[in-house]
Parts: sequence; structure tokens; C-alpha cells
Amino acid sequence: MIGTYGHGTENDFVLIFDPENRAEITADQVRAICDRKTGIGADGFIRIGKDGEKWFMDYRNSDGSIAEMCGNGIRVMAKYLIEKGHQKPGIFPINTRDGMKFLSVPDSGDITVNMGQIREVFGEISATANGKTWSGYNIDMGNPHAVVFVESILEVGDLLNPPIVDPASEYPDGVNVEFVQFLPNGELKMRVHERGVGETKSCGTGTCAVALAATLKKGGRLPASWVINPPGGRLTVEIDAHNNAILTGPALLIADHDLSKYL
Repeated sequence: MIGTYGHGTENDFVLIFDPENRAEITADQVRAICDRKTGIGADGFIRIGKDGEKWFMDYRNSDGSIAEMCGNGIRVMAKYLIEKGHQKPGIFPINTRDGMKFLSVPDSGDITVNMGQIREVFGEISATANGKTWSGYNIDMGNPHAVVFVESILEVGDLLNPPIVDPASEYPDGVNVEFVQFLPNGELKMRVHERGVGETKSCGTGTCAVALAATLKKGGRLPASWVINPPGGRLTVEIDAHNNAILTGPALLIADHDLSKYL
């Protein structure tokens, strides 16, 4: 089986095309493929399947665990479908474990995905890393996010271990933690530690959670638009008056790989 390596703002993935839903992928196989020392190396694995007549994104974290949704991953998947000739450019849906998402995919250039409504803000939380603690918000993007605010990204230090989040009882299956700095030009800078992966160069659902958290921090007026700068690049998030998050950014396919040694 052939897999394709690609990334969205350096949040990287290995994808396989399985429209007949025949591939049975185990957690061990995902871990082997995503291993950066002995495998291809990636933050996540995407099996492109079908749900009826609609495309379905079967997404796994690099540790093999199943995840609901990935905002960068779904843009890379859409790029795959267009470049490989399985889908015409334009607006089309992709189903996920977090429901149907609609994408706008041109022949070239940035890809936009309507991530849907940000479900709920559950209140304030805190996150601790390297002995320092910051406060922020608990936000549901279909997957859980703890977004905290820092004076400078540099003060966070390394993110080799998962940050300690309080109250931990809010996240029985783990949580993605975003550290956010307001920049003088009005943009945002962020770092993210993703559950089941570790620190990544970018996180699509995370940038949407960050955009809402920043809006709340600045008074909560909607609609709002933010330019967000994770380490891997530059993304734009718009939040409309109904809390729908619209994510725009690049997606690239890099190379095909023979996965027969892993599957």
C-alpha cells in the first residue's frame, strides 16, 4: 500500500487512500509509521475512507489513539483528494468523528474549512509547565483544549512532558494545551502540546480554540478575526456571530512512500 506524506503549517501526516474501507489499521502500525526515528515520521495518520457517498477522515494520533478531528489534517486530506484526481476543486464536505465539515479548495493556494460551531466554553482553567502556571479557558472544539495566556512564548520552556492542567477531572482522556501570546501588531503567537503526540508545529482545532479564547480575553465581541502564528507557519481564523470557526491556511503533499513494511 502506498502512503503519502504531507503537512499543513508543518503539522504533518501520512495518508492512505481506502475508499472501499478495507484497510484495518492497528495502533501498533500507526505508531510504527509515525515514528520519527524508525518510520516515516508524522504527527498523525489519516485513512481516507468513505461514509456512504461522502469522504470520511479516519484520523489517528501518532501514538495510535483515535481522535475526533484535526483541522490541519483535514486540509491536507482535501489537498490529496484534489491533487490525486479523486475530487474536483470547489466546495465539498468531508465527514469526521466530529461531524461533517465543509471545505473550500481552489486549484492552488490556501484551503478553508468551516470547522463548525465551537460548542462550549466550560470556564477557566490553569496549566503548569516547568514550574510556572498560567490561566485561561477550557474550550470544546469537538476535541478538548486548554488555552492559556503568557507574556512571552519564551517563558514556557520545553514541552517534553504534558502540561499539568487543573482541574484535571475535566479531561479524562487528556487535553490539547495551547500557550498564547498577544503580539504588538494584533496577531497571536502560540505553541501547542497535543494529547497523544507531544509538542507539534501547529494544530488546526487548537488555533480555532485560541481564536475564541483571545476573543473572550478581549471582551468577547463577535464576529472576530485573528491571524495566528504557530511555529510551523501562519493561519487565519474567523469566528462568526454564531461561534462558527472558519480556518484558512496552506496544505502541501511532499512524497509518496511504500508502506508494505508497516502494514
